[in-house]
Amino acid sequence: MTEETASHTTAWAAALAGVLAGTAGLAVAELVAAVVAPGASTLFAGGAAVIDAAPPWLKDFAVESFGTADKAVLLGSMGVVLALGAAAAGLLELRRPPWGAGLFGLVGIVGALIAILRPDATATWAVPSLVGIATSILVLRLAIRRLRLRPAPDAPEDAAGMDRRGFLLVAGAAAGTTVLALAGARLLSAGATAVKAARETLRLPAPRTLAPPAPADPPIAGLTPYVTPTADFYRIDTALRIPQLDPADWSLRVHGMVDAPFTLTWDELLALPLEEHHATLACVSNEVGGDLIGNALWLGHPIRNLLERARPRAGADMVLSRSSDGFTAGTPLEVLRDPARASLLAIGMNGAPLPVIHGFPARLVVPGLYGYVSATKWVTSLKVTTFAEDQGYWTPRGWSALGPIKVQSRIDVPRGPVSAGAVTVAGVAWAQHTGIGGVEVRADSGAWVPTRLADTVGPDTWRQWSVSLPLDRGEHTLEVRATDAEGRVQTDAKAPPAPDGATGWHRVSVVAR
Repeated sequence: MTEETASHTTAWAAALAGVLAGTAGLAVAELVAAVVAPGASTLFAGGAAVIDAAPPWLKDFAVESFGTADKAVLLGSMGVVLALGAAAAGLLELRRPPWGAGLFGLVGIVGALIAILRPDATATWAVPSLVGIATSILVLRLAIRRLRLRPAPDAPEDAAGMDRRGFLLVAGAAAGTTVLALAGARLLSAGATAVKAARETLRLPAPRTLAPPAPADPPIAGLTPYVTPTADFYRIDTALRIPQLDPADWSLRVHGMVDAPFTLTWDELLALPLEEHHATLACVSNEVGGDLIGNALWLGHPIRNLLERARPRAGADMVLSRSSDGFTAGTPLEVLRDPARASLLAIGMNGAPLPVIHGFPARLVVPGLYGYVSATKWVTSLKVTTFAEDQGYWTPRGWSALGPIKVQSRIDVPRGPVSAGAVTVAGVAWAQHTGIGGVEVRADSGAWVPTRLADTVGPDTWRQWSVSLPLDRGEHTLEVRATDAEGRVQTDAKAPPAPDGATGWHRVSVVAR
């Protein structure tokens, strides 16, 4: 083996040692976090900090590019960056010790600081990062020590310049530690299993107020169904790790500028009169023509009743709802107290308990407002306050404090080649809590053609629409616009989601053959 070849081999081994050391440290940190607090996980606390620091344009880019896979992409990107950094630490420790160990130590200190600065964190949240980084440094130094050994002066010329067997033993021990730590973390994270069992055995109380039956879907292939199947309902939130809340331990605190603060337990919530309502929820990040919107049947207790019990004081104008993971949303108090609006503390979705990813055991559902100011999942607190005193999570990050949903419409079909002649064009339109009054479609900037609106249960849901248009052979551009029940016509002015929702007409190109 030449000296140059041996040097390259040693460098690759050092980079591998860094990656193995970093992986083992992260795994051990996960194990410790399972004991201390799931939110103290080095990886997930760091990911949450990245989400918190992301500017609106970057959030929009991530959602537009990756949709509901944005969190997986974030974690994968973090994994790549951490692996490259760990490899660099391995090379540094080989060539300029102890800089590699120092780099790991710096990462550990930063991780510990990030963890203890998370909402509701305690000083113990620093422990997983510190223990994990100590593991990484130990593995790294043991491995690099084997690589820096040199053969004896009387050894053969092609003798290896490292203790291969010793290095492989350290590498194997690091890999084994990673596997065992991750397995232990999974076993200790029994909360997820308990919550899953609690949800599966839960029998929802019968509602005192039943929702009208959902209208039948028009027989048009490709048209979005009136009720979105639960499995297809969009999920956009800031939680990298889904909160696991056992209903037996859950409670909702109603406090702030009220004369009668109280705490509501799960059993007390189930004993309250429950109501069913259909409501369409939309994410403010939904682009024109996007699918970050869904309509479901919700079961819950009216939020206005909870607020009446607490008796808000004069001057209050906002309710700051808080999730168990620290997310907050600021909702106008007058909206939540509106008797004509079905704002719910929801526990059921489409006839079943809320899925864990959609907020089990309880979440907020507020028709007419984008989710970032209203649809708090895993909700544990309602603080009656003012917009001058408090801000929701997204407001200081550049988003509007108020988030009324704008009139929008979308073309679902056709989305591909069609036969020339009469072509069915169909889609959905929404203007919660006002309702849709009409939808028009046109081809190639021609005259607007009224569409047929399907039935709806009320103004809080979207409406399906359809029309038959004559299309000659060739390429065509179809456009749609909606008018709400109060006569406001959807604007054609194009605007991005930030700071308060996208606008513009949805356009699609089709080829008639």
